[in-house]
Amino acid sequence: MDRLTRFLESLRRRDATPDSESSTGLILLSGAVAAAVLSPIIWLVLRVLQVDTNYAVSLLTRPTTVEILLTSIALVVAVTGASILLGVPTAFLTVRTDLPFPRFWTITIALPLVIPSYLGAFTYISAFGPRGYVADALASVGIQSLPSIYGFWGTTLVLTLYTFPYVFITTRASLLSFDETLIEAARTLERPRWDVFRRVLLPQLVPGIASGALLVALYALSDFGTPSLLRLDVFTRAIYVEYNAFGREVAAMLSMQLLAITAVILAIQSRAGDTTQGAYVGTGANVGDDAKLSLGLWTAPALAFCGLIVTLCLAVPLGVLAVWFLRGSASAGRSQFVFQWEYAINSVTVSVAAAVVCAIAALPVAYLAARHRSRVSELFDRATYIGYAMPGIVLGLALVFFGVSYESVVRSLTDIVSVAQYLPNLYQTLPLLIFAYVVRFLPQAVGSTRSSVLRVDRHLTEAARLLGRSPAQSFREVTLPLIAPGVFAGAALVFLTTMKELPATLLLQPTGFDTLVTYIWNIRESGSYGSAAVPAFVLIVVSGLSMVVILSQED
Repeated sequence: MDRLTRFLESLRRRDATPDSESSTGLILLSGAVAAAVLSPIIWLVLRVLQVDTNYAVSLLTRPTTVEILLTSIALVVAVTGASILLGVPTAFLTVRTDLPFPRFWTITIALPLVIPSYLGAFTYISAFGPRGYVADALASVGIQSLPSIYGFWGTTLVLTLYTFPYVFITTRASLLSFDETLIEAARTLERPRWDVFRRVLLPQLVPGIASGALLVALYALSDFGTPSLLRLDVFTRAIYVEYNAFGREVAAMLSMQLLAITAVILAIQSRAGDTTQGAYVGTGANVGDDAKLSLGLWTAPALAFCGLIVTLCLAVPLGVLAVWFLRGSASAGRSQFVFQWEYAINSVTVSVAAAVVCAIAALPVAYLAARHRSRVSELFDRATYIGYAMPGIVLGLALVFFGVSYESVVRSLTDIVSVAQYLPNLYQTLPLLIFAYVVRFLPQAVGSTRSSVLRVDRHLTEAARLLGRSPAQSFREVTLPLIAPGVFAGAALVFLTTMKELPATLLLQPTGFDTLVTYIWNIRESGSYGSAAVPAFVLIVVSGLSMVVILSQED
């Protein structure tokens, strides 16, 4: 018994005084990862500092810029509000009511996340545009015009349809983890149903709703493809137009404005999170059938509501893609755009590379944050999320500046140092493109890995240390096998998100290196819709695997 007591006491002493050598190494590695993630912002700031102050002020205050600012903010507010109006009721219906076939509705309502919003916009233009399938069908019965799909409201509609599942999923998570006994206690006090919902249930849902709303707001602000296709002038579209018109100073200034709005959104969400920190955390008990709200006469309207959403989100785009495929098969030989499976191979190659690098880079950051909590570890952990909050168009532009500056430095050094001519180029190369993906999606790997590390009993690694293993050996032999599923899940999410990334790919892709998303984008104005059917279906099927990962973790 004395030996066991001494053993446990040694574990407690080790737990209180972590290995300084291993923590120092983790700090250095995590600091290097954080610095790499922050480097694009530094290059963007350096570029902005080169702009004349008077010119910068006149640019930021000109009517066009102010209009873009107001339009971008209005779009974020409209899409976020509409997503809450769709996501919260559907989550409530599938969890807390006796809605028929709840599992079917859960899957189909969440599935729009696998369809990139720009692909949704593409199909909606084909269906509801001036010469779309629906317009042609209605013209035969005397209806000559439809409300325009282009502009603010069309963009709001498409973005809402393909982002509201974020709110749906996070709200469902809050409902599934809610302690049912709280409602039962409120009912014993004979409180009205609305009062129970307002005072007991709603405060527990606010964190989940806020988390989903944050994802929707950041997506709506950073999305490039949908506003571009639907001809709405927002920051992302203006930045891309200025970049292609060689107005890189203007693009840099607009990028800084976009980053400032992103910072404001994050600050608002952080403040909202602080107000809900005291919220009760439920036990995660399942909602029994007897505790579910009976819809009664509202069953049919609820089914119609869910059916309408699924029709707009899934049936319309998939139906349009099927038409494209059938018509494209007959005219494939006449199209100047011929799909090659090389595009899919390219997409998979860079996505796998980004996933592997993210998984490796996330390990030191996640382990330090989980095992050696301090202000430094928290700072490095938060720093990795900067890239995720940075719109892809801004990240791509910052790395364009970096690549161009790097090549200029190499050329200037070639005359001084002969070895400089052997330095590799970076601009429009695969390493720079993969680095952009890593900066953008690293938090997905960090979050998954950190959660896995927190679930590992640290006494297991301490026991390995007592048996003579070094910190590296104990991590490799004990911790890594236990957190491998979490590391793999994070890497899978990075892979599947990278497959759909558009703006950074457009700005940084090497010449002649086409992927599924760039191929679809390049044929958007050609009218050869049949050529986009196969890559679109491939992209949706591969992206659908991400929903399998998400829903498999729900319980």
